[in-house]
Amino acid sequence: MSGELWLKGLTNKTIIPASLLPADLLPLDLLSFQAGGVSGVQFSSPHPSMSFPSSQLLVDCDLFPKEFSFCFPPFTFQRNEYIFSLLDNVEHGRIILGLRLSRKRLHFLYRGHGGVTEHWVFGGARLADNQWHTLVLAVSRQHVRLTVDCNSPLEMPFPSDLNIQGARFHIGSQGRWNGLYSGLLRQLVLVPGSDATHYVCPSSDPKLAALSVPPLLSDLPATGRNDDNHVTSYDSDERVSVGLERSCSEQLQGQMWFNPLKKGLYLCDGSVWIAVLEDHKRLDYVLEHQVLTTSSETHDIEVFQVPGVGLMAAMAHRSSASGSALYLWSHSGFQLYQNISTYEALAWRHFSMGKKIYLVVSNSGGGPDKHLKKETGTDFSVIYKWSRRSKKFVQFQTLQTHCARDWEAFSIDQQTYLAVANHRQGDTNHTIDSVIYKWNKLTKVFEVHQTLLTSGAYDWEYFTVGPYHFLVVANAFDGVTTTVDSVIYIWINGSFQVFQTIKTFCATDWEMFQIGTRVFLVVANGHRLQGKGPSQYAINSTIYELDMNGQVFVRFQEIITYSAVDWEFFSLGEEHFLVVANSFNGESYSLNSILYRWQGYEGFVPVHWLPTIGCSDWEFFSLRGESYLIYSSAKAPLSKVFKLKTY
Repeated sequence: MSGELWLKGLTNKTIIPASLLPADLLPLDLLSFQAGGVSGVQFSSPHPSMSFPSSQLLVDCDLFPKEFSFCFPPFTFQRNEYIFSLLDNVEHGRIILGLRLSRKRLHFLYRGHGGVTEHWVFGGARLADNQWHTLVLAVSRQHVRLTVDCNSPLEMPFPSDLNIQGARFHIGSQGRWNGLYSGLLRQLVLVPGSDATHYVCPSSDPKLAALSVPPLLSDLPATGRNDDNHVTSYDSDERVSVGLERSCSEQLQGQMWFNPLKKGLYLCDGSVWIAVLEDHKRLDYVLEHQVLTTSSETHDIEVFQVPGVGLMAAMAHRSSASGSALYLWSHSGFQLYQNISTYEALAWRHFSMGKKIYLVVSNSGGGPDKHLKKETGTDFSVIYKWSRRSKKFVQFQTLQTHCARDWEAFSIDQQTYLAVANHRQGDTNHTIDSVIYKWNKLTKVFEVHQTLLTSGAYDWEYFTVGPYHFLVVANAFDGVTTTVDSVIYIWINGSFQVFQTIKTFCATDWEMFQIGTRVFLVVANGHRLQGKGPSQYAINSTIYELDMNGQVFVRFQEIITYSAVDWEFFSLGEEHFLVVANSFNGESYSLNSILYRWQGYEGFVPVHWLPTIGCSDWEFFSLRGESYLIYSSAKAPLSKVFKLKTY
């Protein structure tokens, strides 16, 4: 009889405090940790080596994770046996949490309200039939869910937090002879972050789950040599090793290694592991990586690479006194690199021409001459150029703008263009020209190429579909109402012409993305306002899909948002995601911004809720094989970096 148990623990489907996890955030094989890395153990008594304090795993944590799951692929057993238990040493070994097997049932025990032991029984599983089975027990959002052999789950409620101060884990028992696990236990792994079902299901033959138990263990006898420690160990010189960390050397040349976390099979060539079969990345959970204290509230973040220097983030700060900041990524996160004088900055845009790198900032405060701003409603946005000599951005060109909300940079026919979204002139005039600038190769400056009439323009988005070039503007307000048309333009004979108009409600952002051959545009609708009436902040933002035959964007999906100001699309492996910046619900700026995953026919569905304060922008970036999200706050002097953990 042999078996395998994976224990997975998490605090929240979205954010996991680092104190709950191993320092490297990798799964921890508790059985190998306790038993010294042997291939399997068989219990002949409740031995001290199979028991350890809960504080050894959940450091500085008084409560058991609110969401967790137990996955124990192929096993057999006799009856009334404990896979594991968590006992309260203070209260004479009373059970806090436990998992017990009987012939036809799985018993899930936990301490409920008032210290009373609750007992949930999952019946009808028929586990003791001398066949292999795969089970996943997941506790999430106050429910317990049991999945047997990757079939439809059974579900029951789960009510409370569990205090684990002074508690102790027992593997294969409840600390006593009664209920001792009779099988051969292969693994007990603590994995931070997701429902363990993903590691086992789907499977073409879940009752075998061949990848979960190495073949060399599947035929081992249930008896073994008992030593003085009452623990039987099994070792073998297998040609395929299983685990999370393996070194490749000349002695291991030709051997295979299966990594269960990455679901990858690798061959040792004598020095490095070569991927033979490797699963694509999938998002597991989102971990808060860095809280960045800024000098002011931040309206926008632009993340970009400077060759030879590294990854940088330009932040558009509201305060004119402190200006805006440029950050450089170090091993631990973003560190302040350069301060740049700005005046109520609203947005940054990075672009390059050849090997030269530029940044352009949208200033809305008019610069040092406040009197000029008041009289003319004129601001001055600034283009900066990267100096390879001083390794800083230096001022390059000044352009007259009107409360510029956004810049967009793009190239058409090897010509470089900049588009500025002029939001308003003065306090009331919102229907004004936004401008397309073109780089003059002779004069070495940007010059006006085309003007387009906009209404409270908030954002430009440039994209291409095949040989066609498009530019879409987010129109937010015409001076009376936020129910205005946003416009998609198409490039024809050297200028942009109207392609399609779409009714929007204080449109603040457009994001174009492609999934396969399908082309989408998603708009962030800020709020509804008509005249002097109240604003409606909880409204739908809309995803549109390009109908190739009709040559028009058609409504694809509506998503409820709360004064949304930004969408960010990104992909991990073969999965696709959208994250929205929810900024205000009419009462509070402390809201969840939501991460959505592409589900094909279902469109985008919510999968993670990220707590934000006045969220104004999201940016996705990847570095050294890791993926991150960063958000800025327009209501608090902070930005946060989240690490996307994958499996």
